[in-house]
Amino acid sequence: MMQRPRRVTVAELLRLTERRLRRARLSYGHGTHDARDEAAWLVRAALRLGPAAAPATLAREVSSAELRRVLRMLERRIRDRTPLAYLLREAWLGDVRFYVDRRAIVPRSYIAELLRERLRPWLRRPVRRALDLCTGSACLAVMLARTFHHARIDASDVSAAALAVARINVARHRLRRRIRLVRSDLFAGLGDQRYDLIVCNPPYVTARAMRRLPREYRHEPILALAGGDDGLDLLRKLLAQARRHLSPRGLLVCEIGGNRRALERAYPRLPFAWPCTSAGAGSVFALEREQLPG
Repeated sequence: MMQRPRRVTVAELLRLTERRLRRARLSYGHGTHDARDEAAWLVRAALRLGPAAAPATLAREVSSAELRRVLRMLERRIRDRTPLAYLLREAWLGDVRFYVDRRAIVPRSYIAELLRERLRPWLRRPVRRALDLCTGSACLAVMLARTFHHARIDASDVSAAALAVARINVARHRLRRRIRLVRSDLFAGLGDQRYDLIVCNPPYVTARAMRRLPREYRHEPILALAGGDDGLDLLRKLLAQARRHLSPRGLLVCEIGGNRRALERAYPRLPFAWPCTSAGAGSVFALEREQLPG
């Protein structure tokens, strides 16, 4: 009599998935940092498990349908080098879940870490109006609304496609009354509105780095990544215009990746503050209105 093939447990499937990912030598950075974390996310999502699997869950057998689902997703991840966030149509900032697809960059920002502490000590005024420039999926706009409960948020982007994704997230988080989505090239579509806080995660990848991007990153909109020769094309416009759109003692917080040295060379007289994040000090800067070019 032919024996029934042995089914694998959830724990065994996690190990199998991690080994396959390691052998494929993929690039990470869209919500995970290595094969182990990616395997856990893939298996948890494909098996519809909770964020933290209990020991009993790890010991249970995986059904044939579940195994096929994991293997199909794993094959696509390896063959096409598609970021897992796009395959799952989900991304996380901390414990907050967002919808995402290829119309918008995968949510990731060190600014979200700073919002956990309400941008202390750099933010020195109450936030009643805030702006998320280059909003993409609206992840930071949602985080702003969750952090400053009485604030009204404008979230702007030049991409109509990205704003369609943003609209989904605003609706899912039930924030349509507090977050206004605006199609705008920087401040062009925002009129004379002033804000207590402006956050921005702009395109800042240098031209040289764009040519060397791993395949995973080439699935994302180029518009959301490419920052020109030195990565500062949009930042120059932002710094020239931001003062007019901030209230007295209002704060600009901007992510710049690895461009700190280039930015400080370009603006040697600006007193940038460099909050410490999980990437260290240098990925995000803060400036008060009065410190910005006039």
